[in-house]
Amino acid sequence: MQSDRLSSLLSLGTALLLVAAPLALPRDALAADTIKIGVINSTSGQFADLGVKINEGIQLYMKQHGDTVAGKRIELIMRDDTGPNPDVTKRLALELIARDKVDLLTGFVSTPGAIATIPVATEARKPTIIMQAATGGITERSPYMARLSFTLGQVAGPMGEWAAKNGLPTVYTIVADYGPGYDGEAAFIKAYTANGGKVIGGVRTPLASNDYAVYLQRVLNEKPSAVFAFVPAGRSGIAFAKAFNDMGLTKAGIKLITTGDIVSENGLEAIGDSALGIISAYHYSASHDSPENKALQKAYTEAYGPKARLDFLVMQAYDTMSVICNVAEQLRGDMDPDKVMAALAGYKFVSARGPVVINAQTRTVDQTVYIRRVEKRDGLLQNIEFDKIEPAR
Repeated sequence: MQSDRLSSLLSLGTALLLVAAPLALPRDALAADTIKIGVINSTSGQFADLGVKINEGIQLYMKQHGDTVAGKRIELIMRDDTGPNPDVTKRLALELIARDKVDLLTGFVSTPGAIATIPVATEARKPTIIMQAATGGITERSPYMARLSFTLGQVAGPMGEWAAKNGLPTVYTIVADYGPGYDGEAAFIKAYTANGGKVIGGVRTPLASNDYAVYLQRVLNEKPSAVFAFVPAGRSGIAFAKAFNDMGLTKAGIKLITTGDIVSENGLEAIGDSALGIISAYHYSASHDSPENKALQKAYTEAYGPKARLDFLVMQAYDTMSVICNVAEQLRGDMDPDKVMAALAGYKFVSARGPVVINAQTRTVDQTVYIRRVEKRDGLLQNIEFDKIEPAR
């Protein structure tokens, strides 16, 4: 039934748009020399600051490499879903497919939007590559979805193992009340308790909330060794880190351990020196020491100025565009959906984050996870890597 409804939606959308269109050259003739990429991003609303960084990564790649691949012009069709609004994201995906005739969809800051697109991508056989949404299992729900970012479980599990083995015997968990939070919470607790740690309490916070005082007061009352926290990067992460210090948890000797979202490079200066010492697990640091990352850092600074901060979102968007364009080149511009997905399965490259493989079974990324500490280097707050966990090969 769902498949029939989606088919009807796609057919109806195409019919209405064709009736309204003026006479022009046949779409097939125009499309022959163009690869159309629909980008659904969040450039307004709750995740607008994340969407800005994604756009920077896309634009940086295009500026460096141009808009022609395999003799065809790359056309980016940008759409704003205004935040975690699944109905809006789904509608935009349908429009991009039916009206704009895109060859591929990408973007997706939020999990709700990515999940809403699953049936659309599947029914339309439209390759869909996630630049951010970090809930596990999304790509396994459609043969036409892949991911170039990470999952919360992928980074939270190593954080749990590290915490249990490094002098933090009790933890209180605080996570945002949606998919990535559930994944992060479960992966952290599993790894932490398996290595001898004890979870003495936990809470899930509303996704739209940036006021964490009441939750942190509970932590002060419980007196754990540490808090494991996940809230989205940007405004929420900055608010959480500031509140953690302002409420006196640092002074009380309670450590903050987290995924990298709370201490994203783009938010560190807003948090200020209270970020110093925060331990996180993540798949990328802007300070990562590799030729690829130094090259990306140089290009980014030249494009956006010395005060702009390169972060994981820029890197992920840049990598996504790189993979899309390299696959198009490999296929000589033939964007047949099944050929594209076959080319993505097992795709390997060296990113600014390190070696990356798109897992052929799950179509998400296998990558190194780094344990980092916020330190001040050259007058700048940075996530400095001091340990790492390699993926199972």
